[in-house]
Amino acid sequence: MKEYRTINKIAGPLLFVEKTEPIAYGELVNIILFDGTVKRGQVLDTSDELVVVQVFETTAGIGRDSGVRFTGETIKMPVGREMLGRILSGGGKPIDGGPEIVPEKRLDITGAAINPYARASPNEFIQTGISTIDGTNTLVRGQKLPIFSGAGLPHNTIALQIARQAKVLGGKGEFAVVFAAMGITKEEANYFMQDFERTGALERAVVFLNLADDPAVERIITPRLALTTAEYLAFELGMHVLVILTDMTYPGYMYTDLACIYERAGIIKGKKGSITQFPILTMPGDDITHPIPDLTGYITEGQIVVSRDLHRKGIYPPINVLPSLSRLMNLGIGKGHTREDHKKVSDQLYAAYAEGNDLRGLVAIVGKDALSERDRTFLEFADLFENRFVRQGYNEDRTIEGTLDIGWDLLSTLPVEQLVRIDRDMINKYHPKFRNAEKAK
Repeated sequence: MKEYRTINKIAGPLLFVEKTEPIAYGELVNIILFDGTVKRGQVLDTSDELVVVQVFETTAGIGRDSGVRFTGETIKMPVGREMLGRILSGGGKPIDGGPEIVPEKRLDITGAAINPYARASPNEFIQTGISTIDGTNTLVRGQKLPIFSGAGLPHNTIALQIARQAKVLGGKGEFAVVFAAMGITKEEANYFMQDFERTGALERAVVFLNLADDPAVERIITPRLALTTAEYLAFELGMHVLVILTDMTYPGYMYTDLACIYERAGIIKGKKGSITQFPILTMPGDDITHPIPDLTGYITEGQIVVSRDLHRKGIYPPINVLPSLSRLMNLGIGKGHTREDHKKVSDQLYAAYAEGNDLRGLVAIVGKDALSERDRTFLEFADLFENRFVRQGYNEDRTIEGTLDIGWDLLSTLPVEQLVRIDRDMINKYHPKFRNAEKAK
């Protein structure tokens, strides 16, 4: 193996190496310091004149006299069924006190986006047990649905609740969760580990934890290790895998890295398993137009928005359904998936809450007394919706039927003639007023 001593420049975690033979993108690199210490890196860019190497650790101690060896290999993840129930570092090493993983295979972590021609259309409902997701922004197996949050909001708590409660209904295949956290504190890591162990969710999960004091560059590897594990579980063992990635606002080449990560979700024709993604990102300054959430919204199929206003009101989970969206929702709801009234109830709840929310702004200007009786009803509906539909306990796992029934109870507070988005037949069948009258007969 040739050793090059042609480091031209060091900038942050990057080394610029000159006069090399042809080098492959993603190749693993060993950097040998003057005292014999070896640091590892990866080829980030390559050309005839220059190779850019990204160092996984600090570049302290690396100088122009350091040797650079290109190994000819890419980073590989040792994978196997026995990974389930294990907690690993952001670099893929066990940190739960258990033994080293004996791999069934070693897979390249770069992976590949699924060929559009090989993709099957997602159409199966995943129940998270959270009403604001299941009822109004439904997650479908094979979808990538990000959570947009802000600093200090309980997105990680929501992520843990989803990891614990998520399931594919009807017993269609084995379900697993791959949970990867990047840049978290030791306190958060302990909280994650204890919660997974306390609730028993760890039995069907593989957890990767990259700590804040771990090398920052490791945060670029961690989601790829998680997705490589998910691909093995899904496409080789036939499992339905939910991948939760928090926090996606991390260093990297944004326009390529985000797309490469998100496009590794989906269903492949002829394969039993699937990968569904819940990436979580904190929006700098709560700005949804920031390049990272903006680009994420383009690549993925919707977004779940965590609201600071709802959080200030003490509502958990503080998910605002108005700017939230699941583009694949209609493929996974309705008769044969959830319940025949799902779409109509969701549309009516959304419309009524949006109107009530708009009226709050009007009340701030003209006062409540200036409102008509109809407007007061919708104003009260907005409060009811937040307190009975949005608000739920951290350990409260609602079925989709339970969520829809809560929706009907809320809609029964509105005059029947205002339920303009629901067919009369459905009102007669599910509306508490008519349903109870039918039972009384």
